[in-house]
Amino acid sequence: MAQKRDYYEVLEVPKTATAEEIKKAYRKKAIQYHPDRNPGDKEAEEKFKEAAEAYSVLSDEQKRKRYDQFGHAGMNDMGGFSASDIDLSDIFSMFGDVFGGHFGSMFSGARGGGARPQMRGSDLRVKVKLTLNDILTGVEKKIKVKKLVPCQYCHGSGSADGSTETCAKCHGTGHVVTQKRSVFGVMQVQQVCPDCHGEGQTVKNKCPHCSGEGVVRDEEVITINIPAGVADGMQLTVPGKGNAAPRNGINGDLLVLIEEEQHPELIRDESNLIYNLLLSVPTATLGGQVEIPTLEGPVKVNIAEGTQPGKVLRLRGKGLPNIDRYGQSYGRGDLLINVGVYIPEHLSRDEKKVMAELAKSDNVKPGSSDKRNFLHNLFG
Repeated sequence: MAQKRDYYEVLEVPKTATAEEIKKAYRKKAIQYHPDRNPGDKEAEEKFKEAAEAYSVLSDEQKRKRYDQFGHAGMNDMGGFSASDIDLSDIFSMFGDVFGGHFGSMFSGARGGGARPQMRGSDLRVKVKLTLNDILTGVEKKIKVKKLVPCQYCHGSGSADGSTETCAKCHGTGHVVTQKRSVFGVMQVQQVCPDCHGEGQTVKNKCPHCSGEGVVRDEEVITINIPAGVADGMQLTVPGKGNAAPRNGINGDLLVLIEEEQHPELIRDESNLIYNLLLSVPTATLGGQVEIPTLEGPVKVNIAEGTQPGKVLRLRGKGLPNIDRYGQSYGRGDLLINVGVYIPEHLSRDEKKVMAELAKSDNVKPGSSDKRNFLHNLFG
């Protein structure tokens, strides 16, 4: 199978192109390669479809972000794109629908006796909360969703007895043809029949349980496999788990929005984790061993003598998985430990005496180099 071209390359726009520039580029390509201007030219037809696919992704802000991050593979794995997702009639309507009926027929199959188009159920959106531990390893979640499902009495057909009749509006063709005036003159515009939705048949005896729609509202428990390394605000797609479509059409998708729960001690910074450590004055001065929380459990870390506030310690590989542009995880980030020193606010009389004695020593008085090191630790 031929490798897909970069969508920006298809439309001949830079990756910094604005929405308006993308729209203009697509219009240019659509006019150039439209089959009505290139009759019988299969290459032009493929380029026309390719441009429509590119525009379908790049004109959608969320899809464009995912494509920029993960490329073509990311679109498939993380909410992506398929040719059936494009409502080309809707896309091209913004340009005046100037080319007539051939546009819709190429993709719907309603023209020339091909396969009838199927109605598509709407997408559903749910939010799933994840802990950092879930994100570390990936997780399987089971959620209960209220949605439209096929009617069990008519098996989704909408008919009480399975009988149908030829649509009176389109006479079984699945489409209607109207005339529209455009800059190219009077054009014939072929559209999907509004009564039978392109099926060519209508239900004769409607199912009383679903009123002939073929779908009813119910609940379904859906299993979602969430990969490691996802981030707050990321959207995943579970194909075919959205609302069922009327009369055994194509199910919509389930769109899963990731919400990241705040960890009680660790802060996320992309694939790195941050922990703010507060040392006592004796530990910072004399050194010692402290316990640091990680996602796999606490670990012991040695503190060197004379550790200064602002110093950053690094535990390599104790962060979260990195994700490449194709949505695959690799390696792990680090756990960064920001060192602070606690200065006591209340001391006993004896403790104050000890501190007063220490204050007389030159070893506890900061010099110019100590000040430079302190500022370097704080600001780099």
